[in-house]
Amino acid sequence: MAVSVVYWSMTGNTEAMAQAVAEGIKEAGKEVSVLTVDQANPTEIAGSEAFALGCPAMGDEVLEEGEFEPFMEALEGKIMGKKILLFGSYDWGDGEWMRQWVERVTGAGATVIGGEGIIANNAPDEASKAACRNGGKVLASV
Repeated sequence: MAVSVVYWSMTGNTEAMAQAVAEGIKEAGKEVSVLTVDQANPTEIAGSEAFALGCPAMGDEVLEEGEFEPFMEALEGKIMGKKILLFGSYDWGDGEWMRQWVERVTGAGATVIGGEGIIANNAPDEASKAACRNGGKVLASV
């Protein structure tokens, strides 16, 4: 079964991170399914033991509210016991949206791979992409 990487991206920064996560999954020898959030079914995603979710910080450091937040709300009650890699980019602030997202996911009973999300300020640099690839490798080993 393919490991799912579900993301939302406006500028392409979080999309680049999703592709790096996918590269790590492939390097670890697993199949990967990269989906924009509008292509993903929360129930199907929750049927997997492990998956990745990516969303940039929007507005006042929150998840994107039009598509990603409704997806997350539908997914949230189904993630107990799951292992989830979280990632996303931001333009300003200090990553508050990711800390809140990690708390939300762990509060719902899931484990965040690496204990924290992977963040990039604007376009991911090589270090951020490497962290995403490594996160993908860890995700594939679950």
